[in-house]
Amino acid sequence: MQTTFTEEQLKDPGISRANEILRSCVHCGFCTATCPTYQVLGDELDSPRGRIYLIKDMLENERKPDAKTVKHIDRCLSCLACMTTCPSGVHYMHLVDHARDYIEKNYDRPWHDKALRWVLARILPYPTRFRVALLLAKIGKPFAPLIPDARLRAMLAMAPKRIPPVSRNDDPQSFAPAAVRKMRVALMTGCAQKALNTDINDATIRLLTRLGCEVVVAEGAGCCGALTHHMGKTDESHGTAARNIRAWTREMDGAGLDAIVINTSGCGTTVKDYGHMFRTETLAEDAKRVSGIAMDISEVLMKLDLPQGAAKGLRVAYHAACSLQHGQKIKTFPKDLLKRAGFEVVEPADSHLCCGSAGTYNLMQPEISAKLKARKVRTLEAKQPDIIAAGNIGCMMQIGSGTGVPIVHTVELLDWATGGPKPPALVEKI
Repeated sequence: MQTTFTEEQLKDPGISRANEILRSCVHCGFCTATCPTYQVLGDELDSPRGRIYLIKDMLENERKPDAKTVKHIDRCLSCLACMTTCPSGVHYMHLVDHARDYIEKNYDRPWHDKALRWVLARILPYPTRFRVALLLAKIGKPFAPLIPDARLRAMLAMAPKRIPPVSRNDDPQSFAPAAVRKMRVALMTGCAQKALNTDINDATIRLLTRLGCEVVVAEGAGCCGALTHHMGKTDESHGTAARNIRAWTREMDGAGLDAIVINTSGCGTTVKDYGHMFRTETLAEDAKRVSGIAMDISEVLMKLDLPQGAAKGLRVAYHAACSLQHGQKIKTFPKDLLKRAGFEVVEPADSHLCCGSAGTYNLMQPEISAKLKARKVRTLEAKQPDIIAAGNIGCMMQIGSGTGVPIVHTVELLDWATGGPKPPALVEKI
């Protein structure tokens, strides 16, 4: 793609990167075949190629974003399926992230949009606030049909039937390995996950220590910054990310770390991109170091000796989170591990398509999200599974709200198969 940025514009690192990405696009349109919003809406402007044209025009002309451009960019899930499909290696993630930052700084949203985004940014990354919000949503849930705004109804619908108790495992501390130490790792305990499902971190700690890891929950680490980053709130996202970088580099420079383990794949995609996010800031070198040892839990488990399990007689439908298969390019590890643990693993049709969760997308674009959820649930249930497994809390909440099949994190099944307790979601189902 030909671009016409001026030399002065290209002095901006964000514009310079956008220019590189735009020039790598050859207009082929392969991305439209795997774009969930294009599949649902059929509008070229709701495809990666269409959004690329909108972004190019906006940035080149330093144009104030209009409502049409913002609408189509807001509809992007950032599922990154287009990056998996693209034969030219177009790094769409960095381009759309820059566009969102530009929109946030140059577009005056309607007050109700601005208010919703402000509330989400002030609640979701903070576990205590999020718990309080979930409790209030649970109280208000019976009144949802009376609320005209679909987005507010979606927020009420998000409240789980049971809000889990606070887990003390999320406090800064160290967990000793059960046997000879093979690795020392820091576990990212996250933010929303600490409010929505405490079983995942508990299972991760049990499994890693059982397999010979010393597990550290670092003082000062928290939200990865993804939720605000994808809203274009760069200062906020970099603020939370910087706290993580400082917390983990203290551990790296102290007793040392072999890996930073992340069991929420949406967070993993962001942490692995810290090197790019901070490339022009004072934390650039430390951010690069952190990104260099950040690993999804499945990557770490592949380095450890997970015992071969006997057949469980349970059929597991594996849902590949977009942030894992497209963002981190991890496609086989979770399935390999589940099979090794003794589970029968099946995959749904169109496994590359998003479930519609995508961070805050199901709250800000509930109609599109609902259509994607219905499609994903339909394809998963068609496999007649006993259990659905996924590696991302957002996907688990999204799919779980549309099916009666129990859904658990992959690590919960692996913990159970190697001596841990049966996942609570399975116990409740029985």
